[in-house]
Amino acid sequence: MAERFPAWFADRNDSGFRVERREITLDDLMPGDVTVRVQYSSVNYKDGLASTPDGKIVRTYPMVLGIELAGEVVASQDDRFYPGDAVVVAGFGLSQTHYGGYSRYARVPADWVVPLPDGLSPREAMAIGVAGFTAGMAVEALRRHGTGPEDGPVLVTGASGGVGSVAVALLARLGYQVIASSGKPEAADMLRRLGAHEVMDRALLMGDSGKSLERERWAAAIDQVGGRTLANVLKSIRHGGAVALTGLVGGSRLETTVFPFILRGVSLIGIDSAYCPMPLRRELWRRFANEWKLASEQWSAIAREISFDDLPDALQAILQGRVTGRIVVRV
Repeated sequence: MAERFPAWFADRNDSGFRVERREITLDDLMPGDVTVRVQYSSVNYKDGLASTPDGKIVRTYPMVLGIELAGEVVASQDDRFYPGDAVVVAGFGLSQTHYGGYSRYARVPADWVVPLPDGLSPREAMAIGVAGFTAGMAVEALRRHGTGPEDGPVLVTGASGGVGSVAVALLARLGYQVIASSGKPEAADMLRRLGAHEVMDRALLMGDSGKSLERERWAAAIDQVGGRTLANVLKSIRHGGAVALTGLVGGSRLETTVFPFILRGVSLIGIDSAYCPMPLRRELWRRFANEWKLASEQWSAIAREISFDDLPDALQAILQGRVTGRIVVRV
């Protein structure tokens, strides 16, 4: 008899929408070149959306949820990967058009698979996850723009979330002076432990002064809020600075003027981690295992671990804004 194992599904049919745990076999998995025994996954805001009927993440039902996974190859039809290899898969079509990481086993296209670099465990990889990888892409984008620690403070909005907390820790590790914006007063101590020089209330970035430009305050910013917050951040970026935009939890509309761009030369850089080119993807994972590797005390501040059975509660919590840092799922 084929081995049966658990997986968390979202399903929609004539009887409605539901998220439930099912027992499946390897034969039930979608086609792919590489089969992975999943050791860890994580909980992201996108995962929370996928667990709702109107989240607009899942494209076809039924669907195994989980937009990322880390584990060990158990079978491969591609000569780039062999049984026993430690790998990570994040983004692409997981939990949208292809069964995701909330499953004991996953079968995926080989072109989505990244070898896990030496020095990085599967658990650490999922503590980073899509959110941390997005933060890494944003930091790299600012560095390529030319922003260095000597240029002045860097603002991180939504700093208590998955992207924001890793961005704060990573920027601090690289020598930047980090200003962390958060709406959660209880997260202030965590953000300071991660290296934030200052923690500011997000309410200070949510008003509307009516001005097209404000006093120049930050050399650059990483913003995962969007909306009014992004508009206000742009007004206060120093001449020649940049904002790396990673999210829209505060709204998808941007109402601003052209003045930050044409009078101060500010750049707005969009970050798309789901389809990051593979050469850059491999390079950034290598950095997380080496020069970007965070200390154990930083990971203990950022990430907490839950069991597979705790997933429904965690998905609700992240949608309700009750999560700080990262949630790692022990599959």
